[in-house]
Amino acid sequence: MVENTIHATQAVVTLDVALPGIIWGWMITLNMWAKSVGTGVILVGAFLLYRHKKDEMPNIRWVMPLISFIFLNIFLLFTLVDLHQPYRMINIFLHPHWTSAITVGAWMASLFTGLVTLLMLIGGLDAFPDVRRHCPFAKKIRSISPFYEKVFPFVVFLAIPVTLYTAIIMAESSARELWQAPAEVMQMMWAALLAGSAALILVSKNWSQEARRDLAMVLAIATFFSFLMYMGEYFFSFKSAEAEATLAYVHAGGEYNAEFWFGMILGFVIPFFLALSNMKSDNKTLLRFTAILALVGLYMAKDVWLKIPQMLPLS
Repeated sequence: MVENTIHATQAVVTLDVALPGIIWGWMITLNMWAKSVGTGVILVGAFLLYRHKKDEMPNIRWVMPLISFIFLNIFLLFTLVDLHQPYRMINIFLHPHWTSAITVGAWMASLFTGLVTLLMLIGGLDAFPDVRRHCPFAKKIRSISPFYEKVFPFVVFLAIPVTLYTAIIMAESSARELWQAPAEVMQMMWAALLAGSAALILVSKNWSQEARRDLAMVLAIATFFSFLMYMGEYFFSFKSAEAEATLAYVHAGGEYNAEFWFGMILGFVIPFFLALSNMKSDNKTLLRFTAILALVGLYMAKDVWLKIPQMLPLS
């Protein structure tokens, strides 16, 4: 709605109008979910490499960065699409503003993806000698293969801020009291550990029983504390009238009640008990089923938590 036009400068002054409906929809949910997988496999993979010998997990050196590479690019793709004007991304790198969480996060995510790509190439050529024999760049990549162990600690370090910076962006959103920085930071971290352990479980068929037991342990811990975080906010977000009004969309049969509880049960409650049982008796099929439930439920939980604050009118 145009209020007036200043002819001297041709500047147009407009009135701010509240945007109706949900602006951050399924693309942002998928963005955050994919980021949790992409960073989580690195964090959980580092834990496994610390605890076990590489021989117990024969493909981890290349499959871990491969999964991370795929999901990080899904994350970056939907970040770019959501900008509506993708050329804006160029300005983040050509004219960076380091006080912006988006700028810092974009630089860290890009560096993280580049290092993960390097690990994927080195690990893949080491795992597949036939490919290495026919690859024109094999000798150059092979010559830097000792750097895998040297680069990996930096990748693990970067995985932490890359998975957490989205929480800062959400907390900076004005008039969204449900998105509080401390709680969102912990939710993001537990989501990464949950998604990372679940993704690695799906490729752990030939791993040792002890490695799968550790994956089940990480999944059980992550699902327990994720559920605890959501329940804490669900029942005790009473200090803010806006947070209470927002949660009305899941309380007492609200619009997102069913999806929220399906997410809690499928993503956290059932996987927690199944992961505990798998720590006692190794069942590969049941563990993979548990991982799929956790990933599906995590997506549903993130979807509800992203959308319901946007349902509340800001005026």
